[in-house]
Amino acid sequence: MIQPWCVSNRFDRAAKRLADRHYNRQTPDSPQFAPPGSCVVFLTADAKAFWITSYPKTEFTHHKWAGAWICSAFRSEGAGQATELITAALAATRAHYGDPPDLGLVTFLDARKVEPILTRGVPTFGRTWVKAGFRFVGKTKRGLLAFQILPRDMPSAIPALPRGPSGLPIFDGVAA
Repeated sequence: MIQPWCVSNRFDRAAKRLADRHYNRQTPDSPQFAPPGSCVVFLTADAKAFWITSYPKTEFTHHKWAGAWICSAFRSEGAGQATELITAALAATRAHYGDPPDLGLVTFLDARKVEPILTRGVPTFGRTWVKAGFRFVGKTKRGLLAFQILPRDMPSAIPALPRGPSGLPIFDGVAA
């Protein structure tokens, strides 16, 4: 797998533009777009997709997957196949954090704010996540759909690329 992700941060302006268009963005005028606490932010080299993995402390978690890594946000605006981007982000997350927690990684979808895929005329949510190895595991108290991938189903670690001062990825010490 070729790693499409570059290391970013919670204040990255290019990632913020994508984050501001994500449905779960609470304060679009804030320069910071990631949740508090430990997180890693990835951005594709073309700045058409971003991903946030957060690792909240269990005592601050209010769902039944406390202790899992969380995909806090993922948005792609034509950066490639979403399933491949998700898989690569999981690999980059493993490279950043090391061995995943026993509960792996979970993500939550708001069925009222995402487009369903029609499967035999029936709206289906989370198909891209399922294709990336996740499984539907329930709902939160607020009704969000929960999808989880366990460590055994995650790809091996592949680090995200470093970004140079221009924002472009660095390959073998040279900015692209």
